[in-house]
Amino acid sequence: MAYPFFSLAKSKRIEPIIFNTKRVCIRVSGALDYGIATIWDADVLIWAASQIIEARDQGLATSRHIATTPYQILRFVGRGTNKHSYERLKAALARLQSTTVSTSIRASGPRHFHQFSWLSEWKVQTAADGRPEGISMILPDWFYTGLLDSSLVLTLDPVYFQLTGGLERWLYRLVRKHAGRQRNGWQFDVDYLRAKSGSAMRASAFAFYLRRLAANQALPGYELHVKRNNGGREVLAFRVRVRPPVKQLIRELSQRIRIV
Repeated sequence: MAYPFFSLAKSKRIEPIIFNTKRVCIRVSGALDYGIATIWDADVLIWAASQIIEARDQGLATSRHIATTPYQILRFVGRGTNKHSYERLKAALARLQSTTVSTSIRASGPRHFHQFSWLSEWKVQTAADGRPEGISMILPDWFYTGLLDSSLVLTLDPVYFQLTGGLERWLYRLVRKHAGRQRNGWQFDVDYLRAKSGSAMRASAFAFYLRRLAANQALPGYELHVKRNNGGREVLAFRVRVRPPVKQLIRELSQRIRIV
């Protein structure tokens, strides 16, 4: 999910997301009434993925068809359970279904594409007083098949749901995917990073935003640095934040206690 599959903006995005390289082609479009599904809407898919993976790991049968309650989804992603939250969840489901994705990722050939919507179907059951009692949904085969391949699944820390910015959330996914596998971290050209994120920001605004994130060290558990490479181009470097040894933590704690 480190590719530009979702809008990073909180406002409605109608302009399609297009990302093309020699190996990967992606086009994401949304219905005029709803716009493209956002990275916050994708929390529903993260919840669904967690349920399927847990069932798979326990040796239970899994399916693209999922039935649950709005309460379970909202609590999992750290949101409230009031009427406004339920309405926002229904809007997210509508955007997920009305968003169309066309991609060459995991297609059968270099010129082949798979086209789908993030939800094939969904429905909400409501009580007589209007309270939502249940939700059922059908996941697309492209997404479901990927969940059954352990090599394609990456765990997310619950802190992810506390990130409020769309770009921060997308970066956390990217950093989680790459930095944990490289001893000395990873780095990306800033211009390429902008294209890969699908951000609608101007290049200068995007670079400024990254510099601000790095200055504030805004991603929990990771260090961010914006620097110039040998060619003079800006790159974002990141790596897992090294925790101090236990002895150092004990020493610092004892010093604080003495000061108090």
